This record gives sequence, structure tokens and C-alpha cells, in this order.
Amino acid sequence: MKNDIRHIHFLGVCGTAMGAVASAMDALGYKVTGSDAKVYPPMSTFLEKRGIKLTEGYRAENLPTDADLIVVGNAISRGNSELEAVLNRKLPYISLPEVLKQFFLRGKHNLVVTGTHGKTTTTSLLTWILQCAQLAPAYMIGGIANNLGQGCSLHESRHVVLEGDEYDTAFFDKRSKFLHYLPELVVVNNIEFDHADIFRDLDEIKLSFRRLLNIVPSEGMVLINGDDPNCREVAQDCRAQLIEVGFSANCARQIHNAAYSASGSRFTLLDTAFELALVGEYNVRNAAMAISAAHFYGVPLDVIQRAVASFTGVRRRQEVRGEVRGITVVDDFGHHPTALRETLRGLRHQYAGRRLWALFEPRSNTTRRSVFQQALPEALAEADGVILAQVARLDQLPEDVRLKPEQVIAEIAAMGKPAFYEPGVNEIIARLKPLVREGDVVVIFSNGGFDNIHQRLLAEL
Repeated sequence: MKNDIRHIHFLGVCGTAMGAVASAMDALGYKVTGSDAKVYPPMSTFLEKRGIKLTEGYRAENLPTDADLIVVGNAISRGNSELEAVLNRKLPYISLPEVLKQFFLRGKHNLVVTGTHGKTTTTSLLTWILQCAQLAPAYMIGGIANNLGQGCSLHESRHVVLEGDEYDTAFFDKRSKFLHYLPELVVVNNIEFDHADIFRDLDEIKLSFRRLLNIVPSEGMVLINGDDPNCREVAQDCRAQLIEVGFSANCARQIHNAAYSASGSRFTLLDTAFELALVGEYNVRNAAMAISAAHFYGVPLDVIQRAVASFTGVRRRQEVRGEVRGITVVDDFGHHPTALRETLRGLRHQYAGRRLWALFEPRSNTTRRSVFQQALPEALAEADGVILAQVARLDQLPEDVRLKPEQVIAEIAAMGKPAFYEPGVNEIIARLKPLVREGDVVVIFSNGGFDNIHQRLLAEL
């Protein structure tokens, strides 16, 4: 296949992963072009500096006459005029995960980190440990680790670390992306219901994870959260080596002596004491998985120890955006009730004795729906006060399946906590401004930009 290809055209090239892979293909010597609905910095300038020609908007005439292969991004769907031209002209097309599989992953040691929560942090820490061990891993991560400075580097390496997303692959391939990644080692952090737009129920998600574990070679390794019954169930018939990692006594690799403070976490694993600059039980679990994966590849424990201690986290994961008048504003990507709850618990350790305000935008395809109508109040009630924004893209969901933010707020208020529903950012800031005082911590949860609320709030305060 590779020998027949000279020119590759990307549909949706300005997506973070698409742009990174397009750049990597260019570095391999292929001619690369691309198009996107919105060609904007930083990805547009990143690609243009590499001489990659970009076209804004999707039109049939964008397709180069000499293109040998079309890469179709996950966001591209039927009705897209450029995609329709690809199909009508019978041009060869492929998904992004298949590009990774065919051009970057074959014959490599592929370490795939999966789970509903903690993928980005675990993948980033594992990559950093392997870097500190001088293994120079290639990697693709759905976020930017502070230590790495970027989310993707697909340079030539024996080791490739990948954040394994269970989301679907493309309009023509509804299997999970991670099934294309040829894993030698798989981490399963946890399994909960999510992605209600593509999975009907938890059983469908479990099936996808079973399929993943079924392709790990017998000489490979599977690390699962031994405290999570869903993980244990999925791994029952696993043919690869399997280690349960967790706090409970039944875990073969047990986490001991976990302790949390304002400066981070401490714990013991593999008879070795570790210090981590991140706070909370979930971050300790993430670290334990990364440590166990690196240990499988023979990284000395003292090297792992130093790498873990020097890891400074991932952008948009409990990231302090600023402090004004003694009020700290924190940004977090959390959008699932479990992630919200655990992040708030971690912040309790980090900011002991200070009031926590949670601002939440229901923006993901699952939290926009009523799936978590019961779970959200309990999770957000970990804060001392809560403000909920309007459900994003409200017009795209029938009323009977939408989350009801007013009901979430009513349940939190019934617990005796100040709780408000304010549809927009202006209203949220106006509501919050007279309520906060010196020493308060405001954590803003959204998996999007939330209309630049972070900077706007800091400016108003």
C-alpha cells in the first residue's frame, strides 16, 4: 500500500490529531494537502510553516487530481460535498486510526492507555517516564502535558504511547478508535457509561473493551483497575498477561500508604515510595498505571521515581488560570460526573479550608442528555456552591432527552448549598461576582472553550 502512495489529502486537517498526523506524513516524504471548514491558528500556521497547502471550506474542486489517498476525519459525515466527491469518484479513502496503524504502528511496541477517565494524564506521565529513561517514545495524546510541550510526536521510535479513545473511528467505521492501534500493552483505567451519542448502554462499551483486550498478544500485558468491577468483568477471558492494579487487597499490584496534601500526593507501589505533584486518589491511580506500564518495559524504579516526582501535569486538568483578590480560578476539562466528583475531592486536599465554587457547562454529547440527571447533583454537591450553564447546542436535542439543569440545581439547593442556573457567561459572572470572597476557589468545568469565561471572570474580579 505505502509504495503506491505519493500524495495524501486530509479532510478535516485542522483537527488536533489530524494536523499532527498530516505533519508527520509530510516529514516521511509524502506530499500532503488538506481542507477544513475553519482554517485557523495555531494548527493552520503550524501546517503552513511545513509547506502543507490548506483550503478553507469543503468543495469537490478541493480534491487534488493527483491525490492517491484521502484521509477522512472523524468529524466528517455524509452530505459533506468533498466527501461526496470522494465517494462518487471512487477515490481510495481511509480513517485517521488506520493511517496510524498502517504507517506508524506496525512492528512497534505500542502502549495504549484507555478508560473513561484519566487517559490523558496517564498517557502523558507514561510518555514522560519513557523519555526520562532515554527511550525517546513516539506518542499521541489528547491533551498537552506541561513536561512534553505538545500532544503528538510521531518520530521514528521502537515505543509508541497512545491515548486510546473508545469513540468511533469514522463515518464508515463505527468501531472504537483504539481497535486499530495494534496494542502490545493496554491500560484500562476504569469503565463507565459515556458517549451516549454512539453507545446504547454500558454493555456496548464493555464489548468494545473486550474486543480490544482480545487483540493483545499473549506475550503482551494488560493492566486493569482491580477496584473496578467493570474492568474485572471485561478482562475475564483475557489471553494476555494480566495485572490488577489498585487499592484493594485482591489487587496483585496494590497501592499502599496513599496520602494527600496541598503540594501533591505520596504513595507506595512495587515496594517503592513515590511523590507526585498532582493531588487526589484518581491521580494516584493514574500514576500507578503509568509506573506499572514502564516497569513492564524494564525501566528502573529509581528512574521512574524521579520522573514521577518531576511530572507537572496536563493543561486543562486542574490548571490554575489566575488569581485576583485572593480568589483562585481553576480550569478543568471534566465533564463526566465521576470526573467532576473526583476533581473536587482532589481540590479539597489542595485547597484545604477554602470554599470551592463549581461552574459547569453541560457540553459533551452525554452530559447534554438526561443520562446523568441523577448523578450530576451528587457529584457537583462536593463543591460549596454551584452554578450550571445552559446545555450547549440546545436546539440539536429533543426536549424529552435533554438534561434539565434547573432540576439539577434544585436538588443541590435542597442539600443546603447555594446553587444557581444561569444560561450564559455574562449571567454566570454577574451571579458569582458578589458571592465570592478572598480565599475562594472557582473551578470551571467544560470540555470546550466556555466562551472564554476564565479570562472574563478574572477581568471582572
